Amino acid sequence: MNHPTISLELNRIDNGVWQKDLGRTPTEIPVLLTVNGNPWVEFMCTPEHLDALAIGFLYNEGLIDCAKDIAQSRVCPTGDNVDVWTSHPIEKPSHWRMTSGCAGGITSAGMEAGLPEKELPPPRGFLCQFGKFTLNPSLINGLIHDLYRVQELHRQSGGVHASALSDGRHLFLSCEDIGRHNTLDKLAGRVLLENIVEPRQIILTTGRISSEMLQKSASLGVSVVISFTSPTSLAVQLADQWGMTLIGYAQNKHFKIYAHPERIEA
Repeated sequence: MNHPTISLELNRIDNGVWQKDLGRTPTEIPVLLTVNGNPWVEFMCTPEHLDALAIGFLYNEGLIDCAKDIAQSRVCPTGDNVDVWTSHPIEKPSHWRMTSGCAGGITSAGMEAGLPEKELPPPRGFLCQFGKFTLNPSLINGLIHDLYRVQELHRQSGGVHASALSDGRHLFLSCEDIGRHNTLDKLAGRVLLENIVEPRQIILTTGRISSEMLQKSASLGVSVVISFTSPTSLAVQLADQWGMTLIGYAQNKHFKIYAHPERIEA
């Protein structure tokens, strides 16, 4: 089984002086998802929580609804294949679309390119608690600090994204991966596999919020999405349509609110 980071020899230059050094870098491998004995898609990912990645991907794509839809899952001993068997037949999408996700993300979701002329329905199972709770800016700053704190792989090697779920008070689940979209699939898979029942109010992530990132967040049922960096124009429009508070550039006690600021206390 592959380790999520590897050590290697490298050359370092400090003030013009060359030195031999040892360092770590995140592992990137291709992992094939096989569903009911048929190959479906190949992920480029960090080899950690691979069963959760596969099951969360199926969930976020709307192909399964709950843990009972999974009869069995198994990560092959070589670590390059995840076999998933479902409790009922599911059909492989006929078309996969390349997304803006790093490491070559894919989706079968029918998100149109560019700005839609009419409102798009939110993902199935989306239960946004619009107006049900508010957040104090100091609490948001604390959650941002907590996301920095749980990034173990990033401390070892750098070069990975992290995402976390919060009940509105603290983080209760986090995942890391070279692909920002993979982190949300891993969160969804772990929620199902580990039967996690904490209220899901907020997703925090280090990655850019594109339309597919917002769709995956909505599939998890959160009302607030907070990113260390920028949302895209389509993500902002969809957040506005779906009643989701969208926050970007959340770092060092500063952040920008792009959609539904009414949840943030003045």
